[in-house]
Amino acid sequence: MLKQKLLLIEDEEDIAALIKMQAELSGFKMIVETDGLNGLRAIEREKPELILLDIMLPGLNGLDVCRKVKNNPELKHIPIILISAKSEELDVVLGLELGADDYVTKPFSPKVLFSRVKAVLRRQVEPEISHQILEFGQFSIDVDRYQLKKKDKPIPLTLSEFGILHRLVSNPGKVLTRNQLLDGLQNDDAFIVDRNIDVHIAALRKKLGPNFDWIETVRGVGYRFKDEED
Repeated sequence: MLKQKLLLIEDEEDIAALIKMQAELSGFKMIVETDGLNGLRAIEREKPELILLDIMLPGLNGLDVCRKVKNNPELKHIPIILISAKSEELDVVLGLELGADDYVTKPFSPKVLFSRVKAVLRRQVEPEISHQILEFGQFSIDVDRYQLKKKDKPIPLTLSEFGILHRLVSNPGKVLTRNQLLDGLQNDDAFIVDRNIDVHIAALRKKLGPNFDWIETVRGVGYRFKDEED
């Protein structure tokens, strides 16, 4: 059986070696490039199934590589996962707007990274039955693209945060216990870094803004997404 081919563009040798080792343990073939220009040439030459792309690269930075890939009709279908430092959050948002599929921030667990890789690859092969958009207030959730937007501006979420929000929004007015939200994440094959649902809810509220009051805490039980009729 042929192994799926991934391309990593990462200039930090230690990180690249760690990612390549995990790729091989996970059953993938991985090609590594250390700068943006050679990375772009490798994408054009190899046409990998998925690209892992560091944002800060010598020569041609990751955002420029992402832009060129997504503007190329022969390459734009290739999914991209961005790798960034926490200080590069604005760059992550721009990368998602350019068409990147997901992101991870350094430092990260290689196992977490490859749970993201597998999730993105699964979405590439699953048949598209319908393009589902969930809307509430100024926000919209693109279920197929795992993307949240506010007034057409993407808000980057982790897979766990997206899974929790999607489950809550899909059940307006219903109180969901912490265990139900946790089970929902497991069913969606999301890798849970922190099993404390409250931590994920706090992170969601922070990203969604100080005036976001759609997620209500039901003390001693769990959480409820406000029904628009409330």
